Amino acid sequence: MAAVVLLFATAVVAQQPEPTQKPATQKPAMQKPAAKPAAGTATPSPEFEKLLKAATEARQAERWQEAIGLYERIVKLKPDYVEGYWYQGTAYYTLDDFPRCREIFRKVVTLAPKNGAGFAFLGLCEFGVKEYDRALQHLLQSRLLGIGDVPDLGGVARYHAAILMSRMEQYEQALETLGEFAGEGNDNPRVIEAMGIATLRMPLLPIETPPERREMILMAGRASYLMATRNTAASERAFEQLVTRYPETPNVHYAFAVFLLQEKGEKAIEEFKRELEIQPGHPWSLMQMAFEYLKQGDTAAALPIARQAVAAAPNAFSARKALGQALLDSGDIDGAIRELQTGLKMAPDSPGLHFSIARAYQRAGRLEDATREREEFTRLDRIARTQRSGAQSVGGHIEK
Repeated sequence: MAAVVLLFATAVVAQQPEPTQKPATQKPAMQKPAAKPAAGTATPSPEFEKLLKAATEARQAERWQEAIGLYERIVKLKPDYVEGYWYQGTAYYTLDDFPRCREIFRKVVTLAPKNGAGFAFLGLCEFGVKEYDRALQHLLQSRLLGIGDVPDLGGVARYHAAILMSRMEQYEQALETLGEFAGEGNDNPRVIEAMGIATLRMPLLPIETPPERREMILMAGRASYLMATRNTAASERAFEQLVTRYPETPNVHYAFAVFLLQEKGEKAIEEFKRELEIQPGHPWSLMQMAFEYLKQGDTAAALPIARQAVAAAPNAFSARKALGQALLDSGDIDGAIRELQTGLKMAPDSPGLHFSIARAYQRAGRLEDATREREEFTRLDRIARTQRSGAQSVGGHIEK
């Protein structure tokens, strides 16, 4: 199989899995669609039945090129036969022919727009041809729709979605998604590696990471994995080892600080300050500090930090959210609304921003606006929870 299809079954990252480790997923089975499509009302012709029997035999014998040719003839006879496209597409996927696989699964999702497994395969084929934006969009769509009973496809799609999130600098979302593997007790090295990349905020795919950073990545990933499994004591030790080994590396102190936010807010703030010594004006440390001060009820401390965060990252909606909340808590309702409205222009699908601005509108006496924003928060939060599949956040206070 080509390297771009990152599957877990026997992969070696930096070490062989221990015998007790579970694979993140096997390669998705090719033998069965997610949901059997309707064959249509017309009676199949003898030629159709003959071709279908031959195609099934070729597919089951793994004679992929022969099966592809037979299914091509089948769909010419019956252009709406989704199952024919499905098996043709999965055969191309097995052969690592991602361009043809992509084209076939585009037909599948056009004919069956609620087939989540079809969107998953489409996203994986787009990943294979490096159409990363589209790949992530379709992998997330598959999570919303569900992938039926195709063995192991959910794990493959989830992993690829997560590593694409990291590449696109959506680190909190990547960690939430990878946290689902932790919830299943799956500590395969590829999962650990992906968690380490997201933890260290590296906008890279695993295959793109420098070999000399592999040990650090795996240390960071193991610490975040333990954090996701709620093994607090072991996670703290792992993060302490990470900051001791790599004290001058960007985002190491930040990662430890995010962990400490769970129970040791003051110590977390000290780690964020250490990160700011390494990366002056680091916006994410500033945002996290502002949110922590707000959590502690220290608006006076939160407000100037939130202003610094906006100055450092004026296009980051989380910075606008932090400043909007700090202004609201300090009594500047109009200023809060302006900042939160600016944030919503950047991230109209952020549940947290809609919730915060609903509070601001309520304080301003704009009750209809507050009701509308609460309803939008509820809708978007439901979507976000579906995409996360109930995974616990491991990304600190910065919210969607």
